[in-house]
This record gives sequence, structure tokens and C-alpha cells, in this order.
Amino acid sequence: MSLPETPGQLRPRPHRAARQRMTARERREQLLDVGRVLFAERGFEATSVEEIAARADVSKPVVYEHFGGKEGMYAVIVDREVQRLTSVLGEALSRPQHPKVTLEQTALALLDYIEAHTDGFRILVRDSPVAQATGTFSSLIGDVATQVEHLLARQFERRRLDPSTAPMYAQMLVGMIALTGQWWLEARSPDKRVVAAHLVNLAWNGLAELQDSPELRTR
Repeated sequence: MSLPETPGQLRPRPHRAARQRMTARERREQLLDVGRVLFAERGFEATSVEEIAARADVSKPVVYEHFGGKEGMYAVIVDREVQRLTSVLGEALSRPQHPKVTLEQTALALLDYIEAHTDGFRILVRDSPVAQATGTFSSLIGDVATQVEHLLARQFERRRLDPSTAPMYAQMLVGMIALTGQWWLEARSPDKRVVAAHLVNLAWNGLAELQDSPELRTR
């Protein structure tokens, strides 16, 4: 039988488990993960340092200590995503193979990235005052178009077409893939392989030679 509490008697506080202390590197990565999610959800302008700190369960000075503010954090996140996407697209473009297969694998590489790194892609396609000159999705796509330009020029020469038009066609081709990727970011249907197959169908066969049920050669 428990004794009644007397006035002023304090109940013992429940024991709280000690919070595991992170190293500086672990804390930095945790903050970047939190920031990536918030920037993807709310955008740069609508995300505050207070919100980042609260979501990470730290004080505001910790965020400033690691990044100097949300601008510094955003710049790091954008830079990482640009490098990641540049890597996967560059790998697809650099393989020596039939140009149609190169087109297939490049389209799939972008859709794979969107599927695996949705928050990162959502951040890249947003406009932000932090990364106007470099590090934007448009500047990245421009770099990819430059690589595609050289591939197209070689194909044009083989087909006795004017290679000087290759830069224009590279912009058209890469722009089509990029905009389709932005659409699929929200739609997520049909399956990415179906989307890639239809992209290649239009890009490779053209409207005059569209196939009813295109399939990828890539396995």
C-alpha cells in the first residue's frame, strides 16, 4: 500500500537516457540530412535556421558553427547533388556503345537519380538566390548538352548531315529529357523504364516513325 503524498513532496523524475554525443563530422552530416529534407519540402526562402535547428534537436548556434547560416548549408547541399548527378550522367555518356543505347542509359540515369534522390533533385530544380551562376539544374543540363553535342556531331558526319547543327540538336535532346524528368518527379507513373523507352522512341525515331510499344535495348 502506497503512502499518500504530503504537501510539497516531489515525485522522483523519470530517468532520461543520455543523448548520444555526435562527432563534429556526424553532426554536420545530420544537419545536412535535415536541411536537405526541409529545403526540398519548403524551399530555400521558407526554411529558417530555427526550423533546421529544431528538427535536428540542436541550438541555432550549432547550425551557424557548421555552416555560417542556411545559405552555407544550402550551397553545400546543392554542390553535393550536382556532383552526384553529374557523375551518373557522365558515366552513362562516356561508355563506348551504340548512340541509341547511350541515349537510353542517359535517360535512365536521370530517372534513377530522381527515384533514389528525390529531395536532392527537387532542390536542384528550384530557383534560389544562392546558386544563380553555377550549381543550378539549368547550368548542369548545359554541361551535359555540351557532352552530347560531340556525340551528335560524330553521328551527323557519319550520316552526311551538317555537324554545325549538333549544338542546337544537343540542347533539344537534353532539354527534352530534363523536362520529362521534372514531370516524372511528381507523376511517378508510368514506370521509369517505360518513360525512358518513350523518350528514346521520340528522340530516335521521330514523330514520323514512332513505334506503338517501344522497348529499351538496355538490360
